[in-house]
Amino acid sequence: MKMPILFIGHGSPMNAIENNEFTKNWDNILNNIPKPKGILAISAHWYTRHTRINVEEAPKTIYDMFGFPDELYQIKYERKTNNEFINEIKEIDSTIIGDNSWGYDHGIWSIFHRTNISKEIPVIEMSIDGYKTPKEHYELGKKLGKLREKGYLIVASGNIVHNLALVDFYKSDGFQWATKFDDEIKNAIIENDIEKLLDYKKIPNKDKAFKTDEHFLPLLYILGAKSDTDNGFIFNNSTILGALSMTSYMFKENS
Repeated sequence: MKMPILFIGHGSPMNAIENNEFTKNWDNILNNIPKPKGILAISAHWYTRHTRINVEEAPKTIYDMFGFPDELYQIKYERKTNNEFINEIKEIDSTIIGDNSWGYDHGIWSIFHRTNISKEIPVIEMSIDGYKTPKEHYELGKKLGKLREKGYLIVASGNIVHNLALVDFYKSDGFQWATKFDDEIKNAIIENDIEKLLDYKKIPNKDKAFKTDEHFLPLLYILGAKSDTDNGFIFNNSTILGALSMTSYMFKENS
């Protein structure tokens, strides 16, 4: 069975301990997919030179956020990697570097620690190479899509709109420009307009949507990994706090 693929807007680290509409949808979706052989987790929070995967046997939990309640810093996300899985990834692209300096950052554990996915399933985190072009990210996603046929789940975590400098904690929805940018991306995905998505810097309001690209780029891996036979499903379809998008996507084979 070809595994589904997901892009998840992870939003605030507080989602790790809150029960809201977003986390309920994470729980529902991730707890009802076929059991994966392993999970490749692509995180906006590991931004590197060259693409890297975590090869530490039992990666540490990284608390890459500041000023939050102590409850967040008590979470231990305990998973292991797997040599077979690591080798499968490196066979797909030999330029991917094994790295044991990182761990599971909150872009990953804030989502996954909520699910019932077995601790026996290996989780390997992959970084975002800040020196690749959008096309190169997309093409690597195409290559990694082969993992789906081998029973591996691919989950990319980021946010389509992510401008913390403009966040308004008193605003429940998004600013008009944020919603417009989110909708432009959504419509391009629905229409399979890959050229527009790869040329996202020309989309109106991009400079407000994000100043740096690391939260957007994980989406390109999922768009590369999807196939023509996939059905798309949009969930958590909203912008919040003025300048943050929670909009998320799952693609799975048409059954």
